[in-house]
Parts: sequence; C-alpha cells; structure tokens
Amino acid sequence: MSLFDMVAILLSLAALFSLINYKTIKLPNGIGIMLIGLLMSLAIIIAHKMGLFSTESVQHIFAQIDFNEAVLNGMLSFLLFAGALHVNINKLAELADTIAILATIGIVISAAIVAFVSYYIFAFLQIDVPFLYCLVFGVLISPTDPIAVMGILKKVGAPKAIEVKITGESLFNDGVAVVLFIVVLELATGQSEVSMSHISLLFLKEAIGGTIYGLIIGYIAYLFLKSIDDYQVEVLITLALVTGGYSLAQHLHISGPIAIVVAGLMIGNKGRRLAMSENTRKRLDDFWELIDEILNAVLFLLIGIELLIIQISQNYILAALLIIPTALIARFISVGLPVAILKYKNSYSPHTVKILTWGGLRGGISVALALSLPAGTWRDPLLTATYAVVIFSILVQGLTIGKVAAMANK
Repeated sequence: MSLFDMVAILLSLAALFSLINYKTIKLPNGIGIMLIGLLMSLAIIIAHKMGLFSTESVQHIFAQIDFNEAVLNGMLSFLLFAGALHVNINKLAELADTIAILATIGIVISAAIVAFVSYYIFAFLQIDVPFLYCLVFGVLISPTDPIAVMGILKKVGAPKAIEVKITGESLFNDGVAVVLFIVVLELATGQSEVSMSHISLLFLKEAIGGTIYGLIIGYIAYLFLKSIDDYQVEVLITLALVTGGYSLAQHLHISGPIAIVVAGLMIGNKGRRLAMSENTRKRLDDFWELIDEILNAVLFLLIGIELLIIQISQNYILAALLIIPTALIARFISVGLPVAILKYKNSYSPHTVKILTWGGLRGGISVALALSLPAGTWRDPLLTATYAVVIFSILVQGLTIGKVAAMANK
C-alpha cells in the first residue's frame, strides 16, 4: 500500500467519524473520533472471535502505519507549533518556576512511583517485566501530552492561571521525557552504563541545545516575516520553520520538540506583535488552527484503531487496570509536592493540585514511545498498560476535566 493510499484511508475515516460524532454523540471532536475508532476496533475483534469476520486484512493495513514515526517525526512538530503559537509568553514567564519544576522534577517523581508500583503489580500477576523496563514505562507514561491537553483544555473553560500551568508544562515536559526515555532505554537494553556525566551531557545537548537552537531558528524566521507583508509567503515561512527546523534538529541530535515550542513562542508573541499585519495574523491563525484540527483528528483516530494491533491477554488487562490508578496517584504526588514547596513563594487556588492532576492527560506521545520499545516478553504488557492509561486519560479525564475545572471557579 502506498503512502497516498494510507493517508487517504486515515483522512477518510477521520472525516467519517467526525461527521458521525457531530451528528450523534456530539463529544469534543478528538475524543469522539477516538471513541468511534475504539468501538469500530472492538466490533471487528468481537466479530473475529465469533468467526464472522477475519481481522487479518484490516490488521495488515493498519500494521503498515509506523505510529512512532507518524507521531514523533511527523505530526508532533506541527501540533506543538500550533499550540505554542497561542501561548502568552508573559503569563508563561510569571509561572516559569512552577512549569520548570513540574516538567522536570515532577516527571522524575512520577516515573519513579509508577516504576516501583508497576514492577510489583506485574510480579504479583506473574508477568515478567524487569525493573529497568518498568522504569522505562514510568518515564513514557508520566509526561502530559500537549496535543491532548491543549485540544481539550481550550474547550472546557479552566481558570486561566491553571490552564497556563498545564499547557506550559505539557509543551516542555515531552522534550524532557524523550531525553529521559532515551537514557533509561539505553540502560535497560545494556547500551550504556549508569553515568551522571552521560545523562547530564545528553540533557544539555538535547534540552539546552534544543532551546538555543529554537531561539536561533525562531529569530531567523521572525526577521524574514518582518521584512515582508504577504500572508501567503509568511505562512510558507512558518511551514519551513516547522518542517525544516524539526528535521535539522533531529540530524543535530537535539530536542526537536523543545526547539519548535521555543520557536513557536517567539513567532506567536514577538513575531505576531512586531512582524505581522492584522491580515497576516488572521490568515496565519486560521491556517494553523486548521492544521491543528486535522492532525488532532488523525492522531485520535490512530489511537482508537491501534487496539487492532495490540496483543492483549487477560493478565495484561488486569495489570493495566491496576496501573491506571497508580498513574493518577503518581501524578497527584508529583504535582502536590512541588506546589506544596512553591506555595510559600507563589499563590495557588485551593483546587490547583486537583485540577493539575486530573488535567494531566496522556496521549499519542506515550503510545508512540511504547511502540518504539524493542521486541521482548515485556513489550506487550507495557504497551497494554500504556494504551489503557491513555484511553482512560482521554475518555474519562478529558470528558470530566470541565466539571473539575468548574469547581475552581466557584
């Protein structure tokens, strides 16, 4: 099957499911598409179990999609830029200490808790998963997904300060998580030894290097935008920034996600204010909002249909059901500790920890990282657990975060 055929199938399904969602269940578009995709996958699996339908042809089609490649090296750069474009950098700066701690120390705390508890859950159910792979799982499931978070938060009316905290954290923590994921996976596979110097150098190169690189490419794009007044050319410049900038970052082995977020913040703030006419601002916003909506629809569709190619057993499902509350408790602790420490310096609303915990949605990035794990007996149980946490996060937390956020407005 050609790339064009695959794109045609995904876009056609996304459009059909979006229409069904709009006409019937009327959920937020991404959640509705994912739910319909899940139901379709379950129906196909049940029909196969009953001998009414063979899943082989369908599985063959969707198995050709490299989810990891599609998300991390395809859609992610566009979605991060579209999200960063609308973040107020001044409000972000006011909460910089909170966001920085949540995106770094918070991930480490959460990853450690998930790793220890999941290791004993797997052992209790006699599922062989080495501790280092449980640590890999803890790292990949701990970061909040900017795509899921921004796609849902903007529709539920969360208090602005909390929305900025969650959005800011989610924009930066995936870059940090990818660095940690690389380090821990190297340890688990025996590619490297435990070394603080190795971890520090990798972090400096990926995270700090990504930040500096993002500032450079963002400023170059800003100068280009400032030199002209033609929205068509300016949209092309932002497209070149996202695609070319992300691609070059990968070749330089620095964090593409962090670079694109930084560049997006620069274009969305300084560029929007000083380098664009009103007409360009409107056209640019419309273009990137459309890109954001289309790619979100495809991503949530992919999450829904991935159920078809995941090998699931009864024990794996039981382990996953136990790990879902574990991930939530880990999120609560990893948010609660930093807020408790910083509350003597910053003021927080009474429900901040509750909203940050429930609003910490997991999404496609966690699934993509899990799918990149090497073959082994531990891969399927970890993938099942990741998928369960992501589905719970998007369906249950995503659909109820509005009610939780409304508590803070009372």
